[in-house]
Amino acid sequence: QVELVESGGGLVQAGGSLRLSCAASRSIRRIIVMGWYRKAPGKQRELVATRPSGGTTKYAASVKGRFTISRDNTKNTVDLQMNNLKPEHTAVYYCYAYFRLRANWGHGTQVAVSS
Repeated sequence: QVELVESGGGLVQAGGSLRLSCAASRSIRRIIVMGWYRKAPGKQRELVATRPSGGTTKYAASVKGRFTISRDNTKNTVDLQMNNLKPEHTAVYYCYAYFRLRANWGHGTQVAVSS
């Protein structure tokens, strides 16, 4: 099991930027996939971006070119740089790790984008 703690959420105006960070309680070198999901009000949780330990980074179509996921195996963190934010990006953002055949989730961090 791995504990995940998100930080960096907040309120920002449309067009602004935020950087989310997820700190893991253990080394992430052997964690197969880490990433970010989000849940907007009235919607299901959806993938934002994933970064496997090896392989191709994946982004939701709606965030390609705006969001960048990065993974630092020395700091045990996964960050999400979000640029040119829009009101529809308002959601609770969750850090995710697939480890030892289990999905592990953080408690989430709120991102609110005002128009």
